[in-house]
Amino acid sequence: MLRASGWAGLLALAACATRPVVGPVDLSPPQRWQAALPHGGDPARLADWWRRLDDPLLVGLIDEAQLTSPGLQAALARIDQSRALARAAGAALSPTANLNSSVVRTAAGVPPIAAALTSAKAAVDAAWEIDLFGKRRAERSAAVERVGAREAEWHEARVSLAAEVASTYVALRTCEALVALQAADEQSLRQTVSLTQRKVDAGLAAPADAALLRASLANSASLLTGQRGECDVLVKSLVALSGSDEAALRERLRPGTGRLPPSAPLAIDVLPAKTLAQRPDLAALERELAATAAEVDAAHADRYPQLTLTGSIGLAALRFGGNTFDGTSWSFGPALSLPLFDAGRRDARVDATVARFDELAAQYRQRARGAVREVEEALVRANASRQRQGDAQAAVVDFEAFLAAAQSRWQVGAGNLIELEEARRQALNANAALVQLQRDSLAQSIQLYKAAGGGWSADATAPAAPASKR
Repeated sequence: MLRASGWAGLLALAACATRPVVGPVDLSPPQRWQAALPHGGDPARLADWWRRLDDPLLVGLIDEAQLTSPGLQAALARIDQSRALARAAGAALSPTANLNSSVVRTAAGVPPIAAALTSAKAAVDAAWEIDLFGKRRAERSAAVERVGAREAEWHEARVSLAAEVASTYVALRTCEALVALQAADEQSLRQTVSLTQRKVDAGLAAPADAALLRASLANSASLLTGQRGECDVLVKSLVALSGSDEAALRERLRPGTGRLPPSAPLAIDVLPAKTLAQRPDLAALERELAATAAEVDAAHADRYPQLTLTGSIGLAALRFGGNTFDGTSWSFGPALSLPLFDAGRRDARVDATVARFDELAAQYRQRARGAVREVEEALVRANASRQRQGDAQAAVVDFEAFLAAAQSRWQVGAGNLIELEEARRQALNANAALVQLQRDSLAQSIQLYKAAGGGWSADATAPAAPASKR
């Protein structure tokens, strides 16, 4: 009774130790977006927004990329790893049993009086750690939370990959449109050079006029070559992202050359807090925070006594001098381990885990602020792109009309070559600016899709990674 009372007192003293407090992280998000929203708000429409574009090839490329991406496959493998670790952490709460058996043959005695001794035994040993202070439960909770974190990271990788494929595809179509504009300009310049050279030969124009046009033609050809090179680079980027064969991909791309997908308006929620909840990167950090908080509990519980129930039951046999002796054995009892002195190792582990939690909390707040900023910036740029569309289209119409008039005047000798080339440059720049503006509008939609979390839902479950071939 005295010994039992002493152990109970030690347990009570350990239970009264000071426990570090790990509280929730306060985001304090703003109540509303400061930037103008393009629509009323429907978060559900954000997911797979590219499927609403009139471009099946883009949809196919994103689907192919998500099926073959090594990055997504690695993310799935990390999910399977975390699930296995969670099962292992849960198994630590259950009893364990092991079968141990042995047969030993030895020589006994001194010659000439000697005999062989054979001993055999088999026993089942069992042990069960009673989780008095929740260490094992906390470790299991940490492992389960990390499963959720790895799943959220997989969704984040999917969102980022879809945005990257869409951005590269839009950049390629923009590049092709610019190539078409530059090629048309080069063709027009070639005709003007030919006509001017005939005028020079007839003595109706100065040789300097032909030299100016040849210089403009050479510059246009150089720009066209550089633009085509950029398009080739973007095609190779799409090959790497989608895992497609380059020759086959070029064939698939050819029918829609230079055609940008029509801009599709994106829907996001009005409240920043709800929009932040759609971001899988923040969800992953939140689960990591929860896992670290559980690890704080486990580190703290490690400073308390540990109680383990052990038991064994077995059979034993001994053969010596032609005689055999056998029997059974069993044992059962608790084992209590009480930490007395470890030079501060357990306290240091608690402090390190709490510091890790504080670090993650700071990262979470920083990421949340960045998320708000990204959405605000995407909204501002998307709004500006929409407002500029009308002016850019009007500029193209007027500059092309001015170019047509300048060409007519020059052909009848009423205008000069400098005026014609300036009109040509302005018309080309206006058309290129309109194409770039269309690209910017799509790029801001893609950025808004990514900044708002890509329509990710915490209810979505990541699939298991395919089994590796052995």
